[in-house]
Amino acid sequence: MAHELLRSKSEFRTSLDYEDLRRGTTRFLHSQFSFMKNYELIEHTADIGIRVEGRDLKELFKNTALAMFDIIAEKVADKKPPRIEKFLIKQKADNLEELFVNWLNELLSLSATKEKIFCDFKFEKLDEQNLEAEVFGCDIKNYKINTEIKAATYHELKLEKANSGWQVEVILDV
Repeated sequence: MAHELLRSKSEFRTSLDYEDLRRGTTRFLHSQFSFMKNYELIEHTADIGIRVEGRDLKELFKNTALAMFDIIAEKVADKKPPRIEKFLIKQKADNLEELFVNWLNELLSLSATKEKIFCDFKFEKLDEQNLEAEVFGCDIKNYKINTEIKAATYHELKLEKANSGWQVEVILDV
């Protein structure tokens, strides 16, 4: 059974086969998916800075991860739908800033070791000190790598509640 996922502000669209998803892997039913940029680049001399918003913490963490992987790679047109694998991430931290930076760095590490580009994120739990999420990634061979991001940093990190939800400014070490 296919189900259309529409993620409000991030406007991330894809169709997933949920029978495959329950088995731990899925595949895109469409050869392309669209991702409208949900972030803006901020000036930084040597690295990449981004500003991201979300209505709540889950959307903020998701939008930032999508932005990071949008910067890293772009989808290569392929007639065959890519397979998607699911991974579970659990983290604990002393505060929200630490949890946020750890989240992004765990995604980068997992991406490098498993050779995946992550394209969707489902949070089972997210508060200021704990995170449990399912992350979904495609084989890196389906992408053209544009930029290698080494790590998310604490340098000039601004993570705050805003009028419309949450906002973060984070520097990514390239």
